[in-house]
Amino acid sequence: MTRYAFDADRSALVATWATGRGDLAQSVATLPPQVTTDQATDLASNLTTLSRFQWRTYTHPASAAGDPDVPNSEAWRRAEERRNFKEVEAALRTPNLPTEEGLLVSYSGVVESAHCVGRTLHEIGADVLRDTVLAEVRTEQAAIESAERGDLSGRARQAVELSRPDVSPAQVHAADALLRSDPLGTIELFTELDPASASVAAAHWLYAAAEVAGETANVPTTDVVAEADDIEALQVETPTLVLERLCAGETPTDVVVDLIAEAMAVHEGRVPTPWGLVAQVADIEAQAHRFGVDADTRDAMLAGFRISRLDPARPALDLLEDLLDGIRGCQLLYAAHTEEADPESQFAADVRLEADADPEDLL
Repeated sequence: MTRYAFDADRSALVATWATGRGDLAQSVATLPPQVTTDQATDLASNLTTLSRFQWRTYTHPASAAGDPDVPNSEAWRRAEERRNFKEVEAALRTPNLPTEEGLLVSYSGVVESAHCVGRTLHEIGADVLRDTVLAEVRTEQAAIESAERGDLSGRARQAVELSRPDVSPAQVHAADALLRSDPLGTIELFTELDPASASVAAAHWLYAAAEVAGETANVPTTDVVAEADDIEALQVETPTLVLERLCAGETPTDVVVDLIAEAMAVHEGRVPTPWGLVAQVADIEAQAHRFGVDADTRDAMLAGFRISRLDPARPALDLLEDLLDGIRGCQLLYAAHTEEADPESQFAADVRLEADADPEDLL
């Protein structure tokens, strides 16, 4: 989301947003002399909140929650919140104000946060500032719409640091092209593309890399990353899980979206599959009993248990990093079991051939 701040030295309202390479800042408006510090910070805070609710419609699309035509369902509520973009301008121009009967408050986060901005503008009473803020909010909404289309240029680039349980086919193919040029990945995967879409392409290339390395080292595809971990410390659990699910016939998109959605649910304080977690804890207990470990080892096994396999605060980026680490592990194992004079270049060439063998598996 875009964050807003009050620059007291210049008496200016400033917008900042992430780019994957650091944050950018832009002056939104020079505030009129009558604006107090409290009013300026309230305006910045309320605009930040509005941006957060609007970007949430991007990170929580209706398409990821079921049928939006079912009244009062989660998908229906998400679709309704996205449609509330059209209510924002009216809320900024004519916000709900306190009366003797109280204050009318909207159930919609987008609408109510827009009313909060509108009330601050009403208190300031500067028409020029209100029009400037309206233009700024339109710019923010246009950035979200651009990100939804898979165009991460301009302010929409902040989507490179957001997690979304949905992917853009155009972004997936762009990531595929980057991995084709360098199967180990490049910085552009993190600075130019939606990380969920980039993860789909990375999962496809991880599978191709594991097939190549596994054949060379005579190791099952699903065991390649764990085997490479004996050569150099790697992220093993997530790449191995992805390989297991791909080998079982799931698509890269299904696996990536499921893992990101699981972590996002945990970040929001929910347990996505309660009985599945109970079964996993029971399995740890059974292993401890079967191997006769002492109480301290059992406690350590339970302490290492994670509700989410990914970092709930940044699941898509965490997944992308883990998948690229898995590809690096495949190269390490390949190099350790080949007599090629230039194992890195030959590995890349072999992986490209393997990835091209099943191009329909990309999505």
